[in-house]
Amino acid sequence: MKYHRAPWSPLLKTVSWLSTGLLLGISLIPWLIGKQFPAFLHWGIILLPAIILLICACFTVRGYTLGTDAILVQRLFWSTRLSRAGLKAARFEPGVMRSSIRTCGNCGLFSFSGYYRNQNLGSYRAWVTDLSRTVVLQYADHTVVVSPESPEDFVRELSETAG
Repeated sequence: MKYHRAPWSPLLKTVSWLSTGLLLGISLIPWLIGKQFPAFLHWGIILLPAIILLICACFTVRGYTLGTDAILVQRLFWSTRLSRAGLKAARFEPGVMRSSIRTCGNCGLFSFSGYYRNQNLGSYRAWVTDLSRTVVLQYADHTVVVSPESPEDFVRELSETAG
């Protein structure tokens, strides 16, 4: 099994820092303006941003492990398994997510992950941390986009261990 890191791009770092600051700022509102809210709203404003941050942090993409029968997307506390059965092609295509529409998922708080759609790929699933290092995994019935630190090595190692 070969591990490939998923480094954060400057864009992901910026979006994550700004979003974190915004969410933490929102949670300070009850203290900044006093206790003028009903209790449930007061605690909702404080806790909801923290819950959003915690959930998104758990879905952080740390890297990818190439196994003989699967690609594991390493998250903070678990791995998401992508079977290699049915994988037709893998190619390094920088910026492939450009002009994508997020249909469900996270658009930059610790990762670009979820379900997306664009004219080039159609509907696809993404587990990405750097939009300039994107690798397209084409399956018979779906498409996945990942972003390993060294996309060319990732694609080469994936083709070498195919079979």
